[in-house]
Amino acid sequence: MITQLRAVRNRYDEINNQLQDPTVINNNELYRSLMKDYKNLTPIVETYDAYDAAKGAFEEAKEMLDEGGLDAEFKELAQAEYEENKEKMAFLEERLKILLLPKDENDDRSVIVEIRGGAGGEEAALFAHSLFRMYTMYAETRGWKYEVLNANETELGGMKEVSFSIEGEGAYSRLKFESGVHRVQRVPETETQGRVHTSTVTVAVMPEAEEVEIDINPADLKIDTFRSSGAGGQHINKTSSAIRVTHLPTGMVVECQDERSQYKNKDKALKVLRSRLLAQKQAEHDSKIAAERRSQVGTGDRSERIRTYNYPQGRLTDHRIGLTLYKLDTILNGVLDEVVDALVTADQAEKLKASTEE
Repeated sequence: MITQLRAVRNRYDEINNQLQDPTVINNNELYRSLMKDYKNLTPIVETYDAYDAAKGAFEEAKEMLDEGGLDAEFKELAQAEYEENKEKMAFLEERLKILLLPKDENDDRSVIVEIRGGAGGEEAALFAHSLFRMYTMYAETRGWKYEVLNANETELGGMKEVSFSIEGEGAYSRLKFESGVHRVQRVPETETQGRVHTSTVTVAVMPEAEEVEIDINPADLKIDTFRSSGAGGQHINKTSSAIRVTHLPTGMVVECQDERSQYKNKDKALKVLRSRLLAQKQAEHDSKIAAERRSQVGTGDRSERIRTYNYPQGRLTDHRIGLTLYKLDTILNGVLDEVVDALVTADQAEKLKASTEE
């Protein structure tokens, strides 16, 4: 690990020198790329420096204790310094192991989120809206921006499906574990006998793709226009502004009717299509990786039941890591960090375990 850390330190210093070079400063693309690398390496270097400082203090205290001849008060101070820095070194060493784990190249990206009502009809659509509200409120607490790309709403205020973007640094790193089947257990508002029903909603979180990454050939697209439909709105059903884009090689279909302009709807539909194609490309790559080297937390299978929201008990359970919290109302109001932090920690633990077994 020390050899790896020294290589990181050398690369960090090299980038730091390059960033002072006027030629690099005037090359926007190169400067931006180097700044990104510099930012990613900074926490590793800072932790390594803290480890080195703790190690130096530890060795100095140990040397004094080994030599002996200290009066009682000074020996007590040296012993305290020894114990404190020994503990600090152990903590920083574990931290460095995590920081040196291979980073998901998509972690810094913005995301496209797709939510679809599954089993449960109107109740599933209502819960899809609840999840949409939860994620957008969470985005606001993180200072991220969100934009609805397409929504198919119901008369009762539910959402058969909704796709939206969340723009902000690190959005994918915090939301990637949300992909899968979300199960809700509650008494529907329309239920007169007070029975608890179980419904499901699927969530897909995809890293937002840049145009240069996913080159879409216009000849591969079939584009249809149709009149918007939905639960209401002044322009609904009056103009053929809605867009349906079919990607012929894969059969992927994306609809967008949120804007009044065909051009804007087409632009949004292509944004979703690019992200779907990137996600497919990533999934194909991941499938080639040996199962034992993959995180067991799960970040993409829409058929995997990942979480249950039990309203009568005010309980949320994440089945992948055995996490149960009795604060459902708070979580549904966008306070998601406790859940996300637990998933990130579990993912890191699995990766650390896999790295030590290799």
